[in-house]
Amino acid sequence: MHSYPSPPQAAEQTVWTRITAKNSLARRLDWWLLCAAVTLSVLGALLVYSATRGRTDLNNGDPQFFLLRHVLNIAIGAGLAALMVWLGHTRLRNAAPGLYVLAFALSVLVLTPLGSSINGSRSWLQLPGGFAFQPSELVKVGVILAMATLLAAPLESDLRPRPDNRTVAQALALVAAPAALIMLEPDVGQTMVLAAITLGVLLASGTGRGWIVGIAALGVGGALTVWQLGLLDEYQINRFAAFANPALDPAGVGYNTNQARIAIGSGGLTGQGLFDGSQTTGQFVPEQHTDFIFTVAGEELGFVGGGLILFLLGVVLWRGCRIAVGAPDMYGTIVAAGIVAWVAFQTFQNMGMTLGIMPVTGLPLPLLSYGGSSMFAVWIAIGLLLAIRVRSRTRM
Repeated sequence: MHSYPSPPQAAEQTVWTRITAKNSLARRLDWWLLCAAVTLSVLGALLVYSATRGRTDLNNGDPQFFLLRHVLNIAIGAGLAALMVWLGHTRLRNAAPGLYVLAFALSVLVLTPLGSSINGSRSWLQLPGGFAFQPSELVKVGVILAMATLLAAPLESDLRPRPDNRTVAQALALVAAPAALIMLEPDVGQTMVLAAITLGVLLASGTGRGWIVGIAALGVGGALTVWQLGLLDEYQINRFAAFANPALDPAGVGYNTNQARIAIGSGGLTGQGLFDGSQTTGQFVPEQHTDFIFTVAGEELGFVGGGLILFLLGVVLWRGCRIAVGAPDMYGTIVAAGIVAWVAFQTFQNMGMTLGIMPVTGLPLPLLSYGGSSMFAVWIAIGLLLAIRVRSRTRM
């Protein structure tokens, strides 16, 4: 007599076999990357709750107001990442022109009466239900996909070692148009991120050194020109002045940076304890749940907690680099490199401004800061990396 599994048991075995099969989606996912991103998002939710639960002036008397919205943002972002994996980077390559045009059109709308200003920058579109969307976050994704599509084509079809000058010039035009709109908002921080993305994409495509040196020189010259012509708003000039001289107006333009240093320094090795930070509870650090979220970690979790966040972000960058190297095509390599450049620069800029080694530019900390636009964009980037990874033929 032979015993056979009942239909439910057979179905369970079939599902489990599919999940654990050698070429299954679950086996091909980059679990290091995914687990690091999820852990950072969970930590971010705790830090956002700590920074906002006592802010009755912002949360309308509901301590969980920002926490619930932040969790919703994470869930939507994770859903967008899953969509990227399902579509695959090849399909997204075909959709890149449309995504770029959409992001550019939304950036144009920001400069119309439909746009609104927050913290001195006209960077937002107001949505129903009290929500707001920042198109410049979507621009990052659109620029990476569009530039990668353009630069990878001659490398894959003609097997050239590097893109020709005409292709590079066209790629630079793709990033110059939205960058000019973002500067008009004005949003220096997002423009700096686009510059970092551009360098990462060009380096990954094998663009000649002459272009890289020329772009760097042009960037420095452009920054000096903007400064000399007085194209920056007064609040932006004050931020750079406070960066150059930390002792300048500590109760005014230098207040954010000074309070951020105090908060991080008071955390010591292990911190004052989650939800027990004196600076956070006392609401001394402005914009602490968004741009200055790292100060909550430094004060309440100390050097150990801050180091853990830095380690997890390092894992994201490490896996991104590995995915770029093992990508199944040149397009995937360039996309992954652009994402790594984006996350690396934005992380350095955000942590740097909280520590006083970079000027305050209003950039959120990827995967941790409160803000739907940023969370959606970063999770889309994580999804793109995972999509490239599952279609790679090499182990990483």
